[in-house]
Amino acid sequence: MNKRRLLIAGLVVGLMWPLVPQPASAADNVSSQPGSIGVRIVEVTSGLSDDPRARLYIVDHVAPGTVIERQIEVSTTSLSAAPVEMYPAAASIENGIFSGAEGRTENELSDWTTVQPHTLEIPRQGSALATVVIEVPADASPGERYAVVWAQTRTVEPESGGVAQISRVGIRIYLSVGPGGPPAADFQISSLTAGRSDAGEPFVLASVSNTGGRALDLLGSLTLNDGPGGLTAGPFPVDVAVTLGVGETQQVDIWLDPRIPAGPWLAELTLVSGLVERTVFGEVTFPDSGLSEPVPVQGSPPAWVLIVLGLLALSLAGGGAYIVWSRTKGKRQQQKLDVQTVEH
Repeated sequence: MNKRRLLIAGLVVGLMWPLVPQPASAADNVSSQPGSIGVRIVEVTSGLSDDPRARLYIVDHVAPGTVIERQIEVSTTSLSAAPVEMYPAAASIENGIFSGAEGRTENELSDWTTVQPHTLEIPRQGSALATVVIEVPADASPGERYAVVWAQTRTVEPESGGVAQISRVGIRIYLSVGPGGPPAADFQISSLTAGRSDAGEPFVLASVSNTGGRALDLLGSLTLNDGPGGLTAGPFPVDVAVTLGVGETQQVDIWLDPRIPAGPWLAELTLVSGLVERTVFGEVTFPDSGLSEPVPVQGSPPAWVLIVLGLLALSLAGGGAYIVWSRTKGKRQQQKLDVQTVEH
């Protein structure tokens, strides 16, 4: 459950984009007090109610010729009623980052997508609903596509000569097209690399490959076990979700406490994307600076760890048995003494 909450918390951060100053035209709707805006999914894709990603993004797999609709809610903290523009635009996945394109740049998926209504009149500190409609052409080729549905407000400074400040927040769209059921999502963690920054902060880099047919949003945590003197540390979270496109390989970085000694440590890394979860183990030692050599990982603890755990379990079981035997023996001796006392 904690891992799922961690995943959801990390993905919410990925919804937000910063303020972007852009010139405004006379035809643009403007507001003097845009405030901040938020957007969330109201309808979860059928069959994906247990998938945390489907609660944050429009995630679906459809056949060519399909039309889908999803409701979203847009809210504002503005102290006055303000129009919010709604529109789709292109997006892409590069270097582990899901990026919305500048302005109203189009791609294939954004061309298939419309938002109704185009402009929402939201009351002060209120909310309103919009419907996202995606019409997939009958001749659409198989594959996964990406876009963003933006909710945008803008303000014009009276003395700026028409320069506007635009605030927008978006919901990602991950749409897979093809016959049959959705492609399986999967990934593989191949190695761990320990490192230390110039400021002395230790970190671990995990090399992760998307081996499935869907994009991934990876979050998780790292725990260090069996350190010097039997120390343990963590868990340390993956602070920012890494998005992997189909067939991509990227590094997932986990930053640790600067007080952690060099090691060696048995690192246990768990990464999660939606309903797919993988845990690996690897022995790492942090260098004085720079990067250590990558170490391969295993899907279970090394054999020596299992032996130690087994011996520990046997020791605990033996200790427990001894305590039970001691107590039983004591009771029997006491009972014998009581009998002797009565006979005497």
